[in-house]
Amino acid sequence: MLHTVRQLRLVKGVGDIFRMSGEMKVTPRGRMFSVQYQLPRLPVPPLQQTMDKYLRSVRPLVTEEEFANTQQIVKEFLKSPGPELQRILEKRAEEKTNWLSEWWKNVAYLDYRIPVVVNFNPAVVFPEQSYRGSKEQLRFAAKFVAGALDYKMMVDEQTLPVEMLGGKPLCMMQYYQILAACRVPGHKKDTHVIYPSNEPDPPKHIAVIHNNHIFSVDVYGNKGKPLNTHQLQKQLEIVADQSKHESPPIGMLTTLDRDTWASTYADLIKDKKNKAAMKEIQRSIFVLCLDKPLGDGNSPPQRALVAAEMLHGGGARLNSGNRWYDKTLQFIVGGNGACGLNYEHTTAEGPPIAAIMDHVLDFTQKNAEDTLPAADVATPRRLDFNLTPKATSCIALAEQEMTSLVKDVQITVFTFSDYGKDFIKHSRLSPDAYIQVALQLTYYRLFKRPCATYETASLRRFQLGRTDTIRSCSVDTHEFTQGMENRSLPDAAKVALLRQAVKAHRKYTDEAVSGQGVDRHLLGLKLAAIESGQNIPQLFLDDAFTESTYFRLSTSQVGAKHDAVMAFGPSAPDGFGCCYNPQNTRLNFAITAFNICAETDSDRFANVLKSSLTDLHDLLAAAPQDSKL
Repeated sequence: MLHTVRQLRLVKGVGDIFRMSGEMKVTPRGRMFSVQYQLPRLPVPPLQQTMDKYLRSVRPLVTEEEFANTQQIVKEFLKSPGPELQRILEKRAEEKTNWLSEWWKNVAYLDYRIPVVVNFNPAVVFPEQSYRGSKEQLRFAAKFVAGALDYKMMVDEQTLPVEMLGGKPLCMMQYYQILAACRVPGHKKDTHVIYPSNEPDPPKHIAVIHNNHIFSVDVYGNKGKPLNTHQLQKQLEIVADQSKHESPPIGMLTTLDRDTWASTYADLIKDKKNKAAMKEIQRSIFVLCLDKPLGDGNSPPQRALVAAEMLHGGGARLNSGNRWYDKTLQFIVGGNGACGLNYEHTTAEGPPIAAIMDHVLDFTQKNAEDTLPAADVATPRRLDFNLTPKATSCIALAEQEMTSLVKDVQITVFTFSDYGKDFIKHSRLSPDAYIQVALQLTYYRLFKRPCATYETASLRRFQLGRTDTIRSCSVDTHEFTQGMENRSLPDAAKVALLRQAVKAHRKYTDEAVSGQGVDRHLLGLKLAAIESGQNIPQLFLDDAFTESTYFRLSTSQVGAKHDAVMAFGPSAPDGFGCCYNPQNTRLNFAITAFNICAETDSDRFANVLKSSLTDLHDLLAAAPQDSKL
């Protein structure tokens, strides 16, 4: 998966958000941003250090001959143009709050022309809920919206606690960028807009989609008082009553490749009515999708089916048109207890999304008395569009392409219940590093070779920080996977190799989150060459670089206290996506693959992963406890 920080719509001189040198700033009023501008700036790592790490990271992926060639290329790069490009980066770091963030938002998101659905937008599968039938669905959705508004109040008032990682405070800007935000299609490059709550006319509505109809639904009454749960349910009942039959799925347009969608969007907004409707969706606090039931409509659907509903909607005949995939945050409340969310990745990684999910789910489980009703509540308003022939044709195209995509995406969701973080910690190992080593073992068992692996590393210790890459495939993990499969190797030696692999991964992780990773530095050097009019250095044209950035395993840990799991598509056509939520006594996984590739099968990967986790447990359980790493 790839990541970013986006362009904002701001009212100059108004409210708590403002720009300085083209970068977003927030006036601290509460604890949420109390240390925001005391956070350090993202450093530029030493050039020699990055080259040394890079060489070590590619070693298990190439032959001896290829590695010797790459060593020579790195040696030449360190002579020229590496030092000059390094100076350009260091100068940029002096001039900007974060030398990477603007570049990253463009190359990782806004510049990409492929569809956002599956390729970029992750989904979250919530725990199965107890509601059944349409009436209970609306009641749950109303309470869910009330919980989201309760969370929004904490963001607006800056009362959220500062998130910490390893005892260090993190940048909280992403929390400010997930509500009232939307991606907007553009020719060659998209933009991203955010509508702050402090502007003169802040958004007070959400967009509700039911049977493909889109409604603007006010969730605040007079003087900004939020509607209570009973009022919200009444609003949703009006929506459901006025959309009993399906409408042309204009939301399908957001599943198209970005250039086709941008052209169609430009065609649509020539009409004033369409332009106003688009603006209403973009300004909405979030989208609420009220889906029709999956399966037989009577019993809860399987979790993999729910994951598919959250990731892509299940196709044109189900709920794919009941979406607006450009919206930063879409809450999805399906039939018979199936619910979750889908989010456009431009502004945030998983942790802020998991935080709002945990808060809202906690809120729905409370039996607190309803608040006093808000006054002067506007009736929900359907957003009707004058569809042009081009738009109608593109909706049909989108339906065809989504049908193909849905058939191609394989999703496996499972809970490994034999043990969780507690056992791993008891074994004096890092849970995340342990799981990553298990994933390496799984891939090796399937394909008898290692592969370049992406794990997300947070850079939020720094102002406007986003992510770097943890290169999980290493010399140490490769030595372990080979040793684990060697039947003649004693168990004690296997345990030693396992501990060394986990230790090496933990070390790389610590360095990456401290701004000393490899991939973003390499990206900066490449972009510095391009922007200064130089030829792309041979380093980036080398087969070893291509292989080491072709991530057949795209992975991320997104922890949440609830029994939830995030899912996203593979980043390579012959690869896997793997997200996991490690809990104390169990591990939740979502694995994805593309059916078009005969070699990749998410069910098979999941089964081998279960065996890998079991074998690691048995190996450690039989070994004497040794000293902590």
